[in-house]
Amino acid sequence: MAFLHLFIINKSGGLIHNTRLSDRAPVISTNEFLLIGSTFHSLHAIASEASPIVRPPPPSAALPPSQGAPVASGRPLRRLPKDGIDFIDGGSVHLRCLQTPTGIKFVLTSEADSPNAEAALRDIYVLYSDYALKNPFYELDMPIRCELFNRGVEAMVQRYERISGSTVSAR
Repeated sequence: MAFLHLFIINKSGGLIHNTRLSDRAPVISTNEFLLIGSTFHSLHAIASEASPIVRPPPPSAALPPSQGAPVASGRPLRRLPKDGIDFIDGGSVHLRCLQTPTGIKFVLTSEADSPNAEAALRDIYVLYSDYALKNPFYELDMPIRCELFNRGVEAMVQRYERISGSTVSAR
């Protein structure tokens, strides 16, 4: 079991973070990371528009205007994201995506026998919230250059590898 790569894509499709998580992961150049990130964002947007299923609104968006839901012209101010790509099975490699309510996409590639990829994505989202968003020098939608975030991701990968019994180290 090994996590291979982590991509974080902003709501505009820009790659704001990329990391090679394992020695088993293929070496990808910066240009290839950018290409993969923008391609995935485009495919996710197409899948979102083509999806017949729309996520249900949160309880606050379903309230009538008199009960506190923000509205303009009788419509909620916040546009809710539709479903997009959550998982791609590539045979020996899996790709998982976690899209936040703000449109940030956390994409994790892993070997097919990695059972904890979904939980790892949630943990990465927590690390992003704790280390990047709370950093007073970080600007939204800009590349993440936070050493604490990088160390937190490495420690999280090592923790999941210990849980699964793998001996591959994060890089």
